[in-house]
Amino acid sequence: MKEQKNKKTVALKYDQKNDQAPRIIASGKGSIAEMIIKKAKEENIPIKKDKDVVQVLAELNIGEQIPEELYTVIAEILSFFYDLEDLSS
Repeated sequence: MKEQKNKKTVALKYDQKNDQAPRIIASGKGSIAEMIIKKAKEENIPIKKDKDVVQVLAELNIGEQIPEELYTVIAEILSFFYDLEDLSS
């Protein structure tokens, strides 16, 4: 139970045509985090667990773009997801 209370989740979206960088589209902790994860699973949206990245992203507001210092790590995560998508098609 304690783990659920402390769980944090951040959802990102990257629209290459309109955004310079991925932006926060959802963020929450505890039961809100669980709802975000559940919705992502229902929509077959890939999930990556990374406490350190979430800790930084959780400080941002919804709609805000990720900070430049996270570009590399987020690019690696997105690249991994794109590779998974290519393998499944």
